Amino acid sequence: MLRLDGKVAFVSGAGSVGPGWGNGRACAVLLARQGARVFCTDLHREGLDETMRLLAAEGLEAVAHPADATDSDAVAEAMAACVARFGGLDLLVNNVGGSAPGGAEDMAEEVFDRQLQHNLKSAFLGCKHAIPLMRARGGGAIVNLASIAALRVSPTRPHVGYTASKMAVIGLSRSVAIRHAKEGIRCNTVVPGLMHTPLVEHRLVGQLGANDAAELIARRHALVPMGHMGDGWDVAHAALFLLSSEARFITGTELLVDGGAAVAGGT
Repeated sequence: MLRLDGKVAFVSGAGSVGPGWGNGRACAVLLARQGARVFCTDLHREGLDETMRLLAAEGLEAVAHPADATDSDAVAEAMAACVARFGGLDLLVNNVGGSAPGGAEDMAEEVFDRQLQHNLKSAFLGCKHAIPLMRARGGGAIVNLASIAALRVSPTRPHVGYTASKMAVIGLSRSVAIRHAKEGIRCNTVVPGLMHTPLVEHRLVGQLGANDAAELIARRHALVPMGHMGDGWDVAHAALFLLSSEARFITGTELLVDGGAAVAGGT
């Protein structure tokens, strides 16, 4: 079940902002554990090197390739390097993204533009350059990462650029799915909720003005109906399912990984 033997997977954002298991790092390691040969990209070499160290420690087959996921030439070059190394491309995880606080009135235009580049264009470019390579293999599967921020909006803590771009990722996935369904190329979206990844300690504590990490973590746990946040492995297992042949009849849909938060509503 859920084996990926003989498949080549491309994972963007495969590093992490700090020690631990971010979504991309967990995806890269899990796909490799399930038999895929994994081509890992990230803008930051340090985080990517740590992912490669973890993969090597388990004897898993993977390659690191620093690349800017918002640069079309860089993405095309990375995918060409993937094909040169592994012979083709079957699976894609578009994991690059990040949030900036602010509403429509107070967010600077350049910040909004960067949010679109970071969260939406990165997924678009991944799809754009992967689809021809998947077609050459007779099909493939794509997973784009969105966010619960696309579905639930806090009245007190707006992220207008993040919400807009992550909602657009869902639309992008649906469009790609239908356009390429007859070619055997599937495209779905994983929608994480509140997750406890290295991002919490290394970025959100300062961004949200929390007194300390423990306070913020406890507050985030309390917002989830199940009583605790998920983690990078929850996202990775959802992506694995959608990439696997067991999900062969699933395309153009969203898989929520949120502990029930979207259904519960609230703030």
